[in-house]
Amino acid sequence: MNRFAIALLAGVAGVSLASAASAADLIVSEPAPAVGIVDTAGGNWDGAFIGAFAGYGWGTLADDAASTNYEGEGWQLGVTAGYNFTVSEALVAGIVADVAWADINGGDTAAVSYNTDWTGSIRGRLGIDAGAFLPYVTAGVAFANNTVTDAGGPSEDTQLHTGWTAGAGVEFAVADNVSLDLQYRYSDYGTKTYTLGLTDTDFGLTSHAITAGVNFRF
Repeated sequence: MNRFAIALLAGVAGVSLASAASAADLIVSEPAPAVGIVDTAGGNWDGAFIGAFAGYGWGTLADDAASTNYEGEGWQLGVTAGYNFTVSEALVAGIVADVAWADINGGDTAAVSYNTDWTGSIRGRLGIDAGAFLPYVTAGVAFANNTVTDAGGPSEDTQLHTGWTAGAGVEFAVADNVSLDLQYRYSDYGTKTYTLGLTDTDFGLTSHAITAGVNFRF
């Protein structure tokens, strides 16, 4: 083998080794993304969302004139929709509305009983962008449709209460556009006048609720 052939083989070998080393560096420095892992570096909470939730509520129907409180409890199932937007690097604001079928009932069946069959709210929301987590506080206007029954009549009346609600919660991402939402809220639905038989009675309505839901962002 002459010197030219030896030099040519040596050059080809050197280029091959250099190419292999460069390819190895590229493979090491740019690993493939892990499958099934949610990116927690950025929150990406902006945009519209819809969702559904279920929860448990308990509350009080108060007859202030008689200084009597009637306790109630039950389940609720609802839907929600809203919109989030970033205020600053760490703050996410939003507006959200919800409506829920409810079966919150109680009282004294021998005297006065009540049943709240649906609730709703329109709220503002302010959260802290923690990547895959969004802890938040929320407050706004609340509504409740409530029926009071007087066993002594017997008679009943239904009224739509309007008041306020406030609470806190946390969302955490489980996929790029899906999050789970855990929330607690206290609601004061105000006082309404119920006509029971020939008597007008003012009742105030309040409730607590703990809910869990799933939201879809788009």
